[in-house]
Order: sequence, then structure tokens, then C-alpha cells
Amino acid sequence: MSAPAPVAAPWTSATPTTSRRGHFWVPGERVAGDDGAVRAKGPMFVAWEAPPQDTGRPPVVLVHGGGGQGTDWLGTPDGRPGWAAGFVAAGYPTLVVDRPGHGRSPAHPDVVGALGPQFDYGTGEALFFPDRADHTRWPLDRGDDAATDRWIAPLGALPVDLAESQRMDADRLAALLDTIGPAVVVTHSAGGPCGWLLADRRPRLVRALVAVEPIGPAFATFPGIGTLDWGLTAAPLTYDPPRASAADARAADPSTLRVPAWSGLPVALVTGGASAFADFADDVVASLAVGGADVERVHLPDHGVTGNGHALTYETNSDETLAVVLRWLDARVPAPAPREEP
Repeated sequence: MSAPAPVAAPWTSATPTTSRRGHFWVPGERVAGDDGAVRAKGPMFVAWEAPPQDTGRPPVVLVHGGGGQGTDWLGTPDGRPGWAAGFVAAGYPTLVVDRPGHGRSPAHPDVVGALGPQFDYGTGEALFFPDRADHTRWPLDRGDDAATDRWIAPLGALPVDLAESQRMDADRLAALLDTIGPAVVVTHSAGGPCGWLLADRRPRLVRALVAVEPIGPAFATFPGIGTLDWGLTAAPLTYDPPRASAADARAADPSTLRVPAWSGLPVALVTGGASAFADFADDVVASLAVGGADVERVHLPDHGVTGNGHALTYETNSDETLAVVLRWLDARVPAPAPREEP
């Protein structure tokens, strides 16, 4: 076997930046095992970066999708800066989380619960770079096996108990907002329900939600992930009138599934023009509107941005896809007016 071709060190082509950065942990519950030892269940790793000076903009919390991790937001498969860097450049303190059981957040099955199968190549191809003519923004050569190997390397297994996984996600994110204060929350794919649950738990601390290609529609089953038993989530939502169980929520008239905590919440539901997730996005928007959210479908082709699939956050035009979101935030969560000099 011949040696692989040398690859230039990535820092040789990176643009120097100035920022403040760090990391911390949101702890999980203490649980006692059968052996009598006490362990931490589902802590959440948080990396943060902020502009060198305070801009007055709210923090942005980036929540990755199913099987992914926080690095999804840090860079693209072809080596460009990711959305996290773009938010910082736009003046937002930016926090990137590894959901409990994913990435740098410990995932021992005896503590966080059983894990499903390891993410596989076939699922990755079907989800992220399907063979369709209108999907033109995938950043890698589809025939480059080595590049595909590097892209799939960080993708892992999902917890089998989707409801418990989402419960941990929402609880840790709520604790994060309790620490940092009101924030904009950006989710992707199977991370979408974390946003709906977080807004239910901390309505006064979620300034706006940007859901990029969230799973759905209500009560759907996603192979390899699980079922959204409570509507747009697998974990319980606080409906009014109350629903005592997931079965009660499923049996209810969909027009009655109101979530008081969502009332007036600004939500952008972002979809790519070449993604299967766009096919059911209107149904998700309808459920959010019934719930009480002030929701807007942000379909990228309507904004002149075309060719994107499910991974629109790191495809070749990721700066353009982010720009659409930044314009929406400028309209819905405007920057503070500059202070007048005394």
C-alpha cells in the first residue's frame, strides 16, 4: 500500500483571528449504580467564543443534530470556518454544546442508557449527499473515499431512549441559559426537539429559535432515531389544556395542542431547496403556529440561495446560508443602538 499524499498543515492557510474563548461543563444528575458507586449522568460540554469587545448582542447557543457533535458547527468538511465563526464575526458570543451522550460529553451506556448502532456510511449518504440533480452544494467529491472517511469520523451512536435523551438535552440547556441569561438558540435536525423543549422550560430566556432542518412532522417516527410521541418531541410538552400522557396528546385534536410557553416566540424554520426535510417543513410550521409560536418558514431558495441539502450549515455556500439567518435575526432580535458619547 502506497503512503498517502502529504497534506498541508491546516493552520498554514487559516486567517488569524482575535477573540475570547473557553469551555466549561453543565453537570448532570448524580446517580448510584448497582455497585454502590455514584456517577454523573449526562453532563454537557460547552465551548464558547466571543468577540474581543462586547457588542451588546445576545449569546447564540448552537445545538447539533442526531449522531453529531459540537464540531459540526466549528468547520466545514473542506476546511472552511463553520457557522460558529460566522456568528462570532457578526458580534454574537457563541456557545457550542455537545449534547449529553455525544461528542465530548460522556456516553457510557450504564449511565446515559443504551446506545443504538454506530452511524454508518449508507445512512450518511442517504441523509447528507443523496443522488439528486438539484443538490449541488455538497463540499466533497462524492468519489473521494478518504475525504468521506474524514467527514464521517465524528458521527456516533444515538441513545436508544429518545425521550430520556431529549429530557437530558433540555434540562442541561435550561441550566446553561440559567447561567448565561437570555439567548438565541440554533438547532439542527434531530437537535430540533431540544429547542422546542427548552422554550417550554425557559420561555423568558429564549430570545428566538432558529431550527435548521428539524425532524418532524408531529408524531412522526424516524428510523434509527425514534418516535416523536408528544407531537414535535419525544419528551413531554406542557400543553394547555394539559395532556396526561403521550397517548392523550396523540389522540387530541391537533388544533388544540397549544403550548403556552411558546406564545409569541420568534421561530425561523430554515430549509434547503434540495432536502427531503423541506417536504414536511410546512407541517412542522403548522404545529408550531398552533402551539403559539410566531413562526416563519425560511426556505433558502426564496432568498436566492439554491442547491442546498440537509447539511446546509457546511455546504459550499455556507456563508450564504448563514447570511440568510443573520438577516432574519437582525429583523427579529435587532442589535442594540450604539451608545451616545457623553
